[in-house]
Amino acid sequence: MNLKPETLKRIDEVITHYPVKRSATLPLLHLVQEDAGHISDEAVAWIAQKLELEPINVLEVVTFYPMFRRKPIGRRHIKVCRTLSCALVGGYKTCETFEKEFDTHVGINHISPDGEVTVEFVECLASCGTAPVVLIDDTLHQKVDVTKAKALSAQIKAEAAARK
Repeated sequence: MNLKPETLKRIDEVITHYPVKRSATLPLLHLVQEDAGHISDEAVAWIAQKLELEPINVLEVVTFYPMFRRKPIGRRHIKVCRTLSCALVGGYKTCETFEKEFDTHVGINHISPDGEVTVEFVECLASCGTAPVVLIDDTLHQKVDVTKAKALSAQIKAEAAARK
C-alpha cells in the first residue's frame, strides 16, 4: 500500500482505540479511502493483514456500505440529492446540468473526460429545507438550481485550469 506517512500513523493510532482489532475495520477503510481515493483489492488485503482478518471479512464491509468506492473517481466528487424534497424543486435538472457541463454521466463508474469530475445521485443530504442540495467534495451547496449549477461548474473548471 502506498499511503501517506500521516495516514499510516493515524491507522496505527486508531487501532489502539479498540479492544478487538476487527472493530477498527470501518475507521481504517475510511482512512484508506480518504488517502487513496478508493478501496482497491490491495487495500482490502492490507487492511485484513493489519487487523489479523481474512480479506473476505474486510470485503464484506466494503461491499455492504455504499460510501466505499472500489474504483477511482474524478478528482472532484459532485453528489446531487435525489430524494423527494430535492426532486420536487429541480434536483434532477441540477444533476443533468452537471452531466452536460462536464460531458459525463451520473454514476460512480463515470468520470469526466478530463478526469476532473464524477457526478453521483445520492440519497438525502439532510438539508431538505434548502433543496436542491449538492455536496461537492466536503462542501454543501444549498438551493442549487440550473443557474447555480452552471456557476459551480465554471468554478470547478477554473480551479482545474489554474492547476495546469
